[in-house]
Amino acid sequence: MKKTKYIFITGGVLSSLGKGIAAASIATLLKNSGFKVSILKADPYINVDPGTMSPFEHGEVFVTDDGAETDLDLGHYERFLDENLSQLNNFTTGRVYQSVIEKERQGEYLGKTIQVIPHIVDEIKMRIKKAGEHKDILIVEIGGTVGDIEGLPFLEAIRALKLEVGKNNAMNIHLTLVPFIKAAGELKTKPTQHSVGELRRIGISPNMIICRSEKPLNRDLKDKIAISCGVEKNCVIESVDAASIYQIPLNFLKQDILGAIASVLELKNLKPNMDNWNFLVKRVIAPSNEVKIAFVGKYVDLTESYKSLTEAIIHAGATLDTRVDIKWIDSEKLENLDLKESFKDISGILVAGGFGRRGVEGKIRAISYAREHKIPFLGICLGMQLALIEFARNVLKLKDANSTEFDEKCENPIVYLIDEFIDSNGKKQIRTSKTPLGGTMRLGAYECRIKENTLLSQIYQGKKSVKERHRHRYEANPKYRKAMESKGLIVSGESQGLIEAVELKDHPFFLAVQFHPEFTSRLERANSVICGFIKAACDYESSE
Repeated sequence: MKKTKYIFITGGVLSSLGKGIAAASIATLLKNSGFKVSILKADPYINVDPGTMSPFEHGEVFVTDDGAETDLDLGHYERFLDENLSQLNNFTTGRVYQSVIEKERQGEYLGKTIQVIPHIVDEIKMRIKKAGEHKDILIVEIGGTVGDIEGLPFLEAIRALKLEVGKNNAMNIHLTLVPFIKAAGELKTKPTQHSVGELRRIGISPNMIICRSEKPLNRDLKDKIAISCGVEKNCVIESVDAASIYQIPLNFLKQDILGAIASVLELKNLKPNMDNWNFLVKRVIAPSNEVKIAFVGKYVDLTESYKSLTEAIIHAGATLDTRVDIKWIDSEKLENLDLKESFKDISGILVAGGFGRRGVEGKIRAISYAREHKIPFLGICLGMQLALIEFARNVLKLKDANSTEFDEKCENPIVYLIDEFIDSNGKKQIRTSKTPLGGTMRLGAYECRIKENTLLSQIYQGKKSVKERHRHRYEANPKYRKAMESKGLIVSGESQGLIEAVELKDHPFFLAVQFHPEFTSRLERANSVICGFIKAACDYESSE
């Protein structure tokens, strides 16, 4: 069996430079060259996972098929690689320490003193090796920046692992900032030199430098970085601001990044087929058509909180050769705004998910406007629950209709909390995950059975069932189903007896789903629900 080769990616100077995009771009090029590739994100923060972290603090929580709540970079990895990853592909300091402490409590260390070296470092190495099993190449992104105290055990682990597997089976890539100082009119390399110096003090010498910059680097500047940082001249790669993140693999390819990687890892025949990728990227950057939609959410000031959804919209736009112009609307502010003015020149209304009651009434107003004015509408997760509440209030005339998430004592709980669902045979059907906050979450991929001759069936091209991912605690109450169906609501998707999707008769496009379609969308395989919504918005635009 061939040894797995490792590419370790670290970052310097400051965070949010795009290590995840760089890692995903390299993985895409290697995969399209015929290698079995996977990616791992190792995060130095002490949280066990991002599941209980605020979107304002950390951005989106990405969910894998197996129900793991992971870092948002896992979303980038899946969208670029077009492969399903798992809980093996992301771990944190918290998870590492939790595992080591549990082993110590169970006596696995035979009473030894537990230390960062070797026990914590060995645990990190073990997790990296596990993620690389049966792969030709594993790319490992280390979160944070060089110099962070919490990142030291991770850096020690990759230093030791490189020695263990041999120099031709591992390489270090360091991504750093080359800032442009406007007053001087110059790009400055000193931050990169200092960052690499810090890395060397830890015992890691990078084989390649990726330079994040606003402006292109000339040959002299690249040679200066190569000499001062001790890398080959062809191993200084620029990552300049691009119109789309999906351009980055193509930009890397033009600089022959694969030639440099092949030289270090002794790889052959690195000739990736990127024709389809290139075709879609051109559509992302310069599409033939344009449509404007309203995105109604509660975290709109920080769009990282909806990263998968905004990327899924880009994928749909590329598939349909359309630029989707998003008008961000804060649902909390929408509670007091004029709806006609807010949705002027809009061809579609999307109501995104979220937790908590803040901004809920604004979302309900948006749903009501879309229903009454026949504007294409898509509700996701909480968006579906609120669509049912809006329908109950305004069509069934149940004025006190609500969710027990917002009003535990409401007389008409259209949406309610269930810890588990028991089917007619008395068997538990729903896989839930207990949270530290109490209660349960429905996490990961579940089958959705689709009703024939519905909008959902049309969107999924006649499929009888699909698998989509979930992240929610509350469910639609089946008690109100018959009353709603008698007034024109259609339950078009079900999962083990639970309502998964609803739509309306006599509406051009009104669809709400309990699952998160954005989690399975990729550039080369856009999600059908998102595509259907954007196409409906385009049709509405052309009919106006």
